[in-house]
Amino acid sequence: MSQKTTRLTARMAVIIISALLSSTAVKANPSLEISNDTMNGHSEHAHHNHHNHSSTHDHTHTQAPIGVMGGHMHEKGDWMISYRYMQMTMRGSRDGTDSIDPLTIATTVPNPTGAPPTFRVVPTDMTMQMHMFSGMYGFTDWLTGMVMVNYLQKDMDHVTFQNGAGTTVKGTFTTESEGFGDTKLTGLVRLYEDGKHHVHINAGISLPTGSITEDDEVLPPPAAAGLTRLRLPYAMQLGTGTYDLLPGITYTAHQNEWNWGAQYSAEIRLESENDEGYAYGDLHKISAWAGYDWTNWFSTSLRVTASTQGKIDGSDDQIAAPVQTADPDNYGGDIVEAGLGIDFKIPKGFLKDQRIAFEGIVPVYRDLNGPQLETDFTFVGGFQYSF
Repeated sequence: MSQKTTRLTARMAVIIISALLSSTAVKANPSLEISNDTMNGHSEHAHHNHHNHSSTHDHTHTQAPIGVMGGHMHEKGDWMISYRYMQMTMRGSRDGTDSIDPLTIATTVPNPTGAPPTFRVVPTDMTMQMHMFSGMYGFTDWLTGMVMVNYLQKDMDHVTFQNGAGTTVKGTFTTESEGFGDTKLTGLVRLYEDGKHHVHINAGISLPTGSITEDDEVLPPPAAAGLTRLRLPYAMQLGTGTYDLLPGITYTAHQNEWNWGAQYSAEIRLESENDEGYAYGDLHKISAWAGYDWTNWFSTSLRVTASTQGKIDGSDDQIAAPVQTADPDNYGGDIVEAGLGIDFKIPKGFLKDQRIAFEGIVPVYRDLNGPQLETDFTFVGGFQYSF
């Protein structure tokens, strides 16, 4: 493990331990708890409303936009199961803050392996679909557990330029990968609650259950070469291959029809490399949002997210094709995105008071360690069932 990762892991460990001690102290000492009088009966009434869902604020004020993971907690003994679908669409490449076309990449961007001298295979677009299944359970009023598994489907289109130089296009091809990704286990620890403002720690770990050895047929540059089966580049693999720490902290609040919140989350690699010799760069993300309840069953939200991620450290010796996605340096960067969410509480029927929500996310700013494919649009939709 690198010194940087060790320092970050130590800091987050201190934060998590402090949070656990603080929450335990509150639980052990009733004098530290907020009284029912102070909260106007909130503690008793909130648990009752969680099951009866008689108030719109039970629905919106305890949950962040559907694209935010681990954004709310549950009372002791309460369950929630959910399904989310995410589709991310990428088209075109970007190097830093500037777009770059396939011909320019194929004729001017150096291939670090040197043979051929430039990237003669260029991805043109990619679609990633993710099916996320999660369950949450309130072990106590201050501790909620969450488990998430996901199933991914990826496809990437490419154009191959013939031989080692020139502008002649040899052909196009598509690679695909599909399967379960990494599994995430998270504990949500309540730090503060006064009926209006809420703060909790997100403390999780990601288990490397996703494959990092996917392969498919590709079209290489030599004129006489046909489709060849190779290990797919990093972007087409299904997991990180490393155990990752998932620290974070979430704040939510509400006032009448308004609700707002913010979350910091991260993925910190706990290993310097996986079984194939590399590790993704650490990811840090901050989201802030505000929402409004238009009726007792419909609300909307606006969210802004800023993220930064480092390059891949190390490399897989079997990922060596002359394509930009095979270069570990062409990963990570700084991104700012904006999202519009809509949220429904089902008003009647056998699913009365359960949640259906959607969020569309577009980039506002991108400074990528390129060249790499750039994300144009992300859609997230989900259904959550509480009992």
